[in-house]
Amino acid sequence: MFINLNQNQNLKLFKIISEVAAANNQSVYIVGGFVRDLLMKRKASTDIDFVTEQSGIELAQNVGKEIDPKMKVSVFKTYGTAMIRYKNLDLEFVGARKESYTENSRKPDVEGGTIEDDQKRRDFTINAMAISLNKDNFGELIDPFDGIGDLEKEILRTPLEPAQTYSDDPLRMMRAVRFASTLNFTIEENSLNAIKQEAERIKIVSMERIMVEFNKIMLSKKPSIGLRLMEETGLMKLIIPELIDLKGVEEVEGQTHKDNFYHTLEVVDNISENTDNLWLRWAALLHDIGKAPTKKFVEGTGWTFHGHEFLGSKMVKTLFHKLKLPLNADMKYVQKMVKLSSRPIALITDDASDSALRRLLFDAGEDIEELFTLCKADITTKNSRKQERFKKNFQYVAVKIKEVEEKDQVRNFQPPISGEEIMELFNLKPGREIGILKEKVKEAILEGEIGNDHEEAKRFVIVEAEKLGLTLA
Repeated sequence: MFINLNQNQNLKLFKIISEVAAANNQSVYIVGGFVRDLLMKRKASTDIDFVTEQSGIELAQNVGKEIDPKMKVSVFKTYGTAMIRYKNLDLEFVGARKESYTENSRKPDVEGGTIEDDQKRRDFTINAMAISLNKDNFGELIDPFDGIGDLEKEILRTPLEPAQTYSDDPLRMMRAVRFASTLNFTIEENSLNAIKQEAERIKIVSMERIMVEFNKIMLSKKPSIGLRLMEETGLMKLIIPELIDLKGVEEVEGQTHKDNFYHTLEVVDNISENTDNLWLRWAALLHDIGKAPTKKFVEGTGWTFHGHEFLGSKMVKTLFHKLKLPLNADMKYVQKMVKLSSRPIALITDDASDSALRRLLFDAGEDIEELFTLCKADITTKNSRKQERFKKNFQYVAVKIKEVEEKDQVRNFQPPISGEEIMELFNLKPGREIGILKEKVKEAILEGEIGNDHEEAKRFVIVEAEKLGLTLA
């Protein structure tokens, strides 16, 4: 079977590489994800991998010279690879190789090989296809494991025996789940059973590499596909056991609670319909993480999860540290979202006071709209009347918040009277009294006792300062 590359936008580049390889007695093939996506008619990848049965570094250097004598070629001698940045493309060149593994490492021993050897070492049949750029068979699809058939069937299958494939490089288990989630493919039964069998091997993979795959699952159109597979195969229990702790329904005196694990997956899918913000999706994943350790049955009340948002927000930092995720503003954002995740829900069930709305605005700040996106995603009831009522209540609270914001401007709250001005009024040096008075001003504004106005705040400070025994300068 031949692939018609004549209409491909990269045809000119492929012809140059073909000619350079021929001039230097080298073979060359396009391999991997680019071939898969081309056959699936997906958006063209900007990463293109080329394999030669000779030196990948030499081929890259010769291609670079042909395109532009000044072109930079990045060489990675340890891996036998070289990269070229060409226009908007990342081109990687590597020599075909055979691999063998030791039990405690996913880093293989490598030796030179043929294109067939190189295809055998790949993770899935749909990624093991190659397109020849050689002059005698330019455009021929080389597909020894029927990857094109698996593309048509939408299944993920390993070229070689699956248990050995996953044991050799356990990251492939996460890649299987990721491709199932991003492509909406099914993991072939033998392969799925092999992942269950080899799941423990994931422990030898660095958490950073695991999280690269996990975040791709989180950014897929329907993340629950991958998250359910991780639960089913045992990978989730090994990577984020805190989520598995949410599984199950207990019954006491005829009263049950919902399964918070499967509820969480619904929330993640719901929010993914409305945002591509990875960290907001993480907030959805972790919004109920504190429910397992706070779950309690109270006689006469039923199941309670008091303080689960507060505990959950504290757990976020521990989790991010363990998962080698960034401990920066992104982590703090997720913490804040988890901590505030139930606040809007509480407001829509009552006749919310302006004071409560001001406090929510103050605490959420610029993230108020994204907090509402999270809370709407949290509505997973199948009762259409309940859903409609929640949505109407959300709209009502959104209107009230807008009114309060326009009137009091507390979203990005800055005290209308500064610490410097307070020091001048009472001839004070920096000290605890300044902090006390500024806090009192903030509380008075949030409670609606005074407006967010300089003159009102100044009069209020003078009265409160007198209570502290301070007198005007």
